[in-house]
Amino acid sequence: MVLRLDDTDVERNTEASVNSIFEGLRWLDLDWDEEYKQSERLALHRQIADAIFQKGLAYRDFTPAHTGDSEKSGANQTWLFNPGMRELSRAETDRRAAAGESFALRFRVPRGTGEQVRFNDAVYGEQIKSADDIEDFALLRSDGMPTYHLASCADDLDLRISHIIRGQDHLSNTYKHVLIFEGAGAKPPQFAHLPLLVAPDGSKLSKRRHGPVVSVTTYRDAGFLPEAFINFLCLLGWSPKDDRENMTRQELIDAFSLEGINRANAVVNFKEPAATPEETFDPKAIWLNAEHIRGLSINDLSARLLPIVHAAGFPIAPEKMHAITPLIRERIKLLRDVLTAADFFFVNQLPPYDLAELIPQKGDAAMALKVLTRAREVLAQTEFKHDPLNQILRAAAQEMGVKAGQMFQPIRVAVCGRKNAPPLFETLEVLGREATLARIERAIQKL
Repeated sequence: MVLRLDDTDVERNTEASVNSIFEGLRWLDLDWDEEYKQSERLALHRQIADAIFQKGLAYRDFTPAHTGDSEKSGANQTWLFNPGMRELSRAETDRRAAAGESFALRFRVPRGTGEQVRFNDAVYGEQIKSADDIEDFALLRSDGMPTYHLASCADDLDLRISHIIRGQDHLSNTYKHVLIFEGAGAKPPQFAHLPLLVAPDGSKLSKRRHGPVVSVTTYRDAGFLPEAFINFLCLLGWSPKDDRENMTRQELIDAFSLEGINRANAVVNFKEPAATPEETFDPKAIWLNAEHIRGLSINDLSARLLPIVHAAGFPIAPEKMHAITPLIRERIKLLRDVLTAADFFFVNQLPPYDLAELIPQKGDAAMALKVLTRAREVLAQTEFKHDPLNQILRAAAQEMGVKAGQMFQPIRVAVCGRKNAPPLFETLEVLGREATLARIERAIQKL
């Protein structure tokens, strides 16, 4: 795998955007074997441009930028070339260039010959366009900098690129690139153009318009697993021959083929603007992430959750995190959900909660107080393991003539601060006797 930064567009090339690319690739564990920056290969680009020029397949255009006459004789009355510049003699252009007059170097696209430019795209099939409808595109700008077309093709040639797989919006550029490859005396690589990723309204995803939703690091920081995010990305515009969706990286590799790529653009579903963090992301991405989380071992998931908990300011020991993890694995969709699903494990004292939640179903405050008072008594003298806790609390409920649920709810709210929490006995076991009794005591005092 070759990583090449197409950074010749000085205005759009920033250190922050480059770092974001590196961070995203490293997070996804997409390693590369060779690395290049186009801006460091200008000599090669100019060498290829000069070789094409020396063959008579390019010409100097001395027309000042954004001025001069234009010929609008192409399809849809598009600009094709500057009259007179194509016909200038070599001696005249050499003289003007030697005198220091600035120029752009343009490819001399065949005109009036009926020639067609064609290539076979692995996704969109055979593509044909009349050369008469292709403008004399620039290879070098008037400041001597290569255009995207030249730099990309020159690097593809030099690096022996076999397949060029890129967005469908580059399909129209490929005719120009075929001309450059042929002008350089080389056979073009295999092209495959992928459907674009679009927003729910059908517009192309854009960092300028859609913000963080298009940045890989946004998904990393939100708590996506890299393997789940790759799984999601692969299913945008491609599908295996069967109906599988939850796939490992190796399964994706084994199943992939260019023939499985769709031609229709792929919609990334998110709400704009998003009211909650979860609405920022495609529901399928979140579902896949939850599926991958459930597929991790407790050791692996615990190791991924611990840094998030520590970064939030909770100095939880690895052993305690390992005990908490199986209680919340089914309850989290994103790794960062650990901070809400297990927050009561991390704090010494619970934040305020609604006292009405302590009151059991078909009960009252007196029943809640009675239950908690008895729970405090029996829990002070039992072993904090699942089976003993289960037995003694059920026995206490039966002794008081209340249902098990009426016994458990006040305890659950007292120790967790809410009704919706992991299984009670496992939760008490992790919290331990001291924290459990202290929280029950505070609930009794509040009642």
